[in-house]
Amino acid sequence: MSDQSPPPGWTPRDPDTPPGGPRDVPQPRAHDRAGPRQSRPGKNARRKRTGWRRLLPTWRMALGGVLLVALLLGGALVAGYLLVDIPPANAAATAQSNVYLYSDGSQIARDGEVNRVNVPLSQIPRTVQEAVLAAEDRDFYSERAVDPKAMIRAAWNTATGKGTQSGSTITQQYVKNYYLGQEQTIKRKVKEFFIAIKLGREKSKNYILEGYLNTSYFGRNAYGIQAAAQAYYGKDVGRLTTAEGAYLATLLNSPSAFDVVSHPQSRPRALARWNYVLDGMVKKDWLPAAERATTRFPEPGKARAAAGLSGQRGYLVEAIKDYIVENKILDDKTLAEGGYRITSTIDKRRQTAFVDAVDEQMVSRLEPETRKADRLVRTGGVSIEPTTGKVVAMYGGIDYTKQYVNNATRHDYQVASTFKPFVFAAASENGSRTQDGRRITPNTIYNGDNKRPVVGGRIRFAPENEGQVSYGNISVNTATDLSVNAVYAQMAVDVGTAEVKQTAIDLGIPENTPNFVTGPAMALGTLQASVLDMAQAYATLADHGRRTPYTLVEKITKGDDTINLPERTPTRAISREAADTATSMLVSVVDNGTGTAALAAGHPAAGKTGTGELDRSAWFAAYTPELVTVVSMMGQDPDTGTLQSLYGALGESRIGGGGYPARIWAAYTKTALEGTDPVDFDLELQPGAAQPPPPPSPESEPPQETTGEPSPSTPQRPARPTPSNPTGGRNQGGQNNGGRTNSGQDNGGQDNAGTTQGGDQGGTTQGTQGTQGSAQGGTEGSDGGPAEGLRPPSAFLE
Repeated sequence: MSDQSPPPGWTPRDPDTPPGGPRDVPQPRAHDRAGPRQSRPGKNARRKRTGWRRLLPTWRMALGGVLLVALLLGGALVAGYLLVDIPPANAAATAQSNVYLYSDGSQIARDGEVNRVNVPLSQIPRTVQEAVLAAEDRDFYSERAVDPKAMIRAAWNTATGKGTQSGSTITQQYVKNYYLGQEQTIKRKVKEFFIAIKLGREKSKNYILEGYLNTSYFGRNAYGIQAAAQAYYGKDVGRLTTAEGAYLATLLNSPSAFDVVSHPQSRPRALARWNYVLDGMVKKDWLPAAERATTRFPEPGKARAAAGLSGQRGYLVEAIKDYIVENKILDDKTLAEGGYRITSTIDKRRQTAFVDAVDEQMVSRLEPETRKADRLVRTGGVSIEPTTGKVVAMYGGIDYTKQYVNNATRHDYQVASTFKPFVFAAASENGSRTQDGRRITPNTIYNGDNKRPVVGGRIRFAPENEGQVSYGNISVNTATDLSVNAVYAQMAVDVGTAEVKQTAIDLGIPENTPNFVTGPAMALGTLQASVLDMAQAYATLADHGRRTPYTLVEKITKGDDTINLPERTPTRAISREAADTATSMLVSVVDNGTGTAALAAGHPAAGKTGTGELDRSAWFAAYTPELVTVVSMMGQDPDTGTLQSLYGALGESRIGGGGYPARIWAAYTKTALEGTDPVDFDLELQPGAAQPPPPPSPESEPPQETTGEPSPSTPQRPARPTPSNPTGGRNQGGQNNGGRTNSGQDNGGQDNAGTTQGGDQGGTTQGTQGTQGSAQGGTEGSDGGPAEGLRPPSAFLE
């Protein structure tokens, strides 16, 4: 039998392939059948990973890792749910007391008495419930106990600088309020997460909402909706209107800040939040749009302070609380939890001295029963150490239980001419020049005529001087002594109103101060900074242009823990030369201008007076090298809360900053610095500030084209560089051309032809200067008053 095997080198034919089949199909060679070549791997062979690719996980490894993480996370969630139990109510549910101390460790006050009355959900009007849901958690009834998406979104927004956000549902907030605490720790958040899940599974939504409404903090020491209804509207929760319920819901976001009675400056933010709540109710079909359109803001009632916070104690406690919350040391809910021991910077001796000075110089002279205007008088004051920024004394009002709003921290009165030093500081700091190119120094000549139109500004403005007085060509130093509006309005334009505003901010005026708008009128002090803000800014001038943020808190502890306080590193706000040159002119104001009543302190001082529009406020801001103090008198109707003029108060036709505020300042400063030697100012002036300018030619008319005129330094203090100018300047201790004459003033008091009631300089009569002075408080050149009956009170700022 013959061998049928194919000859070597021939590929066996596929029996299914017919003879003569396609020859173009390549057939494997014999050596290929033995196995693939090593140099040519097959299509499905695994490639070897080389280089950086070896560091990357394969898709199998990645998938395995994801599954492992998911398994661990799921196990952790299950374990957490099983291991974390719902605890009993925490101590915060029966809030503890906070103890507030003076700097020497003696007690100011203790707060934290629990004000809570639990009510069932059925007694809370449906619209009030819905207002709270619209404010805090609109999907409460349809969502789960926790919202991971919201938590992640809140964490992302916080991390990216879009503001701290909660991301918590009402269930989580209730757990925090009732079972845990307000501390911001990961451990507490983890517990909150698991307890909320468990609570959401075991309890009804109504049970959780009822608990939330009964445990939430609403401010005014009110825990729960019933206590809040009484604290703000003096009624039970069942009688609350929709508008009132929406306001109480607004408070949940920021209880202290949104109280429009104790913090009137926060009214715009509170109203915006209140509108947000009502608009949310409309979106959820809980409130008809027509009813929403007619809803008006419900003004809350006056706060009723606890008896233990009477006198100045309540003002101090509230100011310290505000400082802690505003500087994010603790939030107000955490602080309300209690148990903190807070040592303040308030010096007990100086605090007593401030109260005594106000009582002796002003309060003891008030006769509200016989003089209706005396019912309007309010007073605020703050004293700061410029080198440390410590607030050592604060006067908030006559009694916290009678006048709840702190006059030292409110932001609804114009600061008037106490702003003018900031205009000059800006000029000096920026090397500013007049319209015709002359460098602005204390000796620069400006035209001080009444209603002189400002040149170079985009806004037409022709300010009135106090008393309608035209001063002619006067130096900046004299214009500061007499507080001449026309000069400073022009200077603000010469410097640039944006630059003036920035300098004021650098000195310490908050950028969000009400009515802090750029324009020539800002030089007259139309902004509404608080007494505390002004004390901060003047402290920067006193410390040679170095700004140290103020503080009211020395130390905070809770048990064995010490709470971290914010860093307060001093920064350079303006140059030393700019600050010191401004100080030199303010020394002249005290020595020779509208603030001479401050000489009674017995210490070298620099200061500025101010009188607000319609005489609604009168200011004196002044400092010695070691202590800065600002005093303000304000007019407010005790029944309506509206701002009122001080005409006729204390039996005087007008109240000026150089009168009662300056005398209070002097009395306080004398006691506060008792036992210390008077310290003179160590000043480094800008070029050209110390040298008297050459006299102007008699025919020089344009204010920007005249030159200065020399004058001697103050004879009593030859070492001080406080040049003055005879043009409208001194003559035998007085002022000509609208200023003081030799009838003058003696130490803020009166002489046989001077002012009565310890008033200011001899005064003005229809723009001329007489020897009899003005009655009832005199004039500051811009900060006092006219002779009674000569002209109506001014309706503009000094």
